[in-house]
Amino acid sequence: MTNMCPTCGYPDLYEPAYGSRAGSLEICPSCGFQFGYTDHGKHITHDQWRNQWIDQGMPWSSIGIKQPMNWDPQKQLLNVGVKV
Repeated sequence: MTNMCPTCGYPDLYEPAYGSRAGSLEICPSCGFQFGYTDHGKHITHDQWRNQWIDQGMPWSSIGIKQPMNWDPQKQLLNVGVKV
């Protein structure tokens, strides 16, 4: 089972974005959303963050995790029902 980012559809998070009560605090390497901080601490929704990320051209966010070969952010967004 993969752990998917609910913001951008990235399928390879290390752990689920949310546990029973809180966000994992993991940062999605694809879009940069931090579960439990971006949403609860900064009060930015997944939709708001996703739209900003798309408007910026869907850049790979992580400097510590190498972008996967054949990474396709438009295809990945289909995992969360978004077609760009």
